[in-house]
Amino acid sequence: MKITDIRTFLTDRCLLVRVYTNKDLVGNGEAGLWAHHPVVATAIKELREYFIGKDPRKIEHHFQTISRHAHFMGSTLSAALSAIDIALWDILGKSVDLPVYQLLGGKCRDKVAVFANIGGSSYETVQESTKKAVANGYTTLRLNPFFSNFEKKTSSEIIDSAVGMVAAAREAAGSNVDLGVEIHRNLKPDEAITLASELKPFRLKFYEDPIVPESNEALDYLAEHIDIPLAVGERSYNIFQFKELIDKKIASFVRADLSLAGGITQVKKIAAIAEPALVQLFPHLMGSPVNGASFAHLAAAIPNYAFMESQKELGVVAQLVDEPFAEEDGYREVRNRPGIGVEINEKACENIPFVPSTISGSFHADGSVAH
Repeated sequence: MKITDIRTFLTDRCLLVRVYTNKDLVGNGEAGLWAHHPVVATAIKELREYFIGKDPRKIEHHFQTISRHAHFMGSTLSAALSAIDIALWDILGKSVDLPVYQLLGGKCRDKVAVFANIGGSSYETVQESTKKAVANGYTTLRLNPFFSNFEKKTSSEIIDSAVGMVAAAREAAGSNVDLGVEIHRNLKPDEAITLASELKPFRLKFYEDPIVPESNEALDYLAEHIDIPLAVGERSYNIFQFKELIDKKIASFVRADLSLAGGITQVKKIAAIAEPALVQLFPHLMGSPVNGASFAHLAAAIPNYAFMESQKELGVVAQLVDEPFAEEDGYREVRNRPGIGVEINEKACENIPFVPSTISGSFHADGSVAH
């Protein structure tokens, strides 16, 4: 079997990839460097020259060849290779008439847990959102505990309103639902430590990305001074970065993204490195049902999977595949179709305009950059 072509589709806020072969098998993948999709699309077109004529089943060999070529591997190339890697696993599954989870060792679970995002513009609407999610069967919820324009407020004001939002969510959810917070790298270490201390009574499941990801020293310091489990790594793009997070005992959860951190090939290894440290995989999931499907296969096949974001309310991106994976009562199905279990709808991709990410910035009251 040989690869004959690789095509990219910039559509809505997604970058999808299809890999074609001379055996009429087509693989589907997705890239996850969402802020710079056009740049990644250009990188995929460059990688296409290497892949044409190659056997798509030599997945690990291709990853090693490209990632070690001149040893230039940043987030752009990693996202490009991740998308192709997912598509190659899709082809491999179809070539042997098996779902990808079987190729990864078989199911560790029959369905994969997903969480609901909750929020609101007031404490009352936060509670309404929380009650709706619980009524829909979700047992894990994630809250972004900041109101709009919080960047212009003092640290004390930000912390007070965040505590109020979490208190409102916990009251509405009750004590039997897991609740975590997504900080989106918005705090400085002193603020993150103070907020964590104030949030301790609310029994949070995770404290996600409280500070910028570039400094493991700062994350290490933070981990020593808080009593809430840290979830970090959604901006990390290779196995070496995740090994450092795990070895430093920084994280209870690592947030590897299949469409950024090396595809199925590498994230399966990241999960294996995390397993003996009892660190759980809490994947970062954005994009289309292509990502949702590929993430579900990996989640089914590893013992230390925790949960990922729900894709129940997809909107227009649901049209980008033939049939998105179903979700019910806080779980995503694991489909038994060969490969990853979805097919990209090329016509829909062409009809839905691409929405590029723009750089706007967020600023403190004095005009300095907030995050």
